[in-house]
Amino acid sequence: MRPASASATAPMSATVPEPVRGRLAGVATMVGSGLSNQTGAAIGSLAFPVLGPLGVVAVRQYVAALVLLAVGRPRLRAFTWRQWWPVLLLAVVFGTMNLSLYSAIDRIGLGLAVTLEFLGPLTVALAATRRRVDLCCALVAVAGVVTLMRPRQSADYLGMGLGLLAAACWASYILLSRTVGRRVSGAQGSAAAACVSALLFLPVGVVLVLRQPPAPEAVGYAVAAGVLSSAVPYLADLFTLRHVPAQAFGLFMSVNPVLAAVVGWLALGQQLGWAEWAGIGGIVAANTLSVARVKRR
Repeated sequence: MRPASASATAPMSATVPEPVRGRLAGVATMVGSGLSNQTGAAIGSLAFPVLGPLGVVAVRQYVAALVLLAVGRPRLRAFTWRQWWPVLLLAVVFGTMNLSLYSAIDRIGLGLAVTLEFLGPLTVALAATRRRVDLCCALVAVAGVVTLMRPRQSADYLGMGLGLLAAACWASYILLSRTVGRRVSGAQGSAAAACVSALLFLPVGVVLVLRQPPAPEAVGYAVAAGVLSSAVPYLADLFTLRHVPAQAFGLFMSVNPVLAAVVGWLALGQQLGWAEWAGIGGIVAANTLSVARVKRR
């Protein structure tokens, strides 16, 4: 037997089973990914006065394309039309989703915009079920939306509409990603879609530079948004899904609207009232319950 003193001085990592260490690392990566995503959006919004949401999204698409091309390495010449058409649709949806989200952030703030966007995956999850508890989830989510979009003098319905457009795009993104994943191996489909989306936004960058070269600080904010909101979350999620069950991953993703509201409050001074927090809480609860029900099936 090993002496007691040796056991007491053994490294902590030696006493923790490998699966547990992997699970803890996965959870830490999930937290870092969520904070990185919302922090990136907050930093990107600092460039809105110079680049506007359109310019920031263009830079973000460039960064996403570079990262995904490096990871996926798509063989574009080998794609057939049956593979290309969902990839092209995915590229359009990808760009529209980010543009509508960042435009919503510019008008209604980070927390509310991200919360409305999360209605997209919730709708996809609820549409495939017929259980009573799922109907309750839908009613809770609707109550949250009504609370957020209630009539009041300061309401920005265009901004809220943009948030709902981002939600519709995210739902479409999920469905198209499934099709692309079945027809194109690995990450090649996502990489090809990111590349096409970046090409669609290329004229935006050219116009911005020719009209008036933006300040390096604004470009830096936009690049940081691309790295923190696209590159880091994508790579972190690849690692997380190797160590954390998909259901647990989905449960944590449901907390992102809360993270967005907290980051918006701390980094941008975007304070929310009790009604907004109640609406966010309702939508987060609906997402969480929906994913938890999937886990039990």
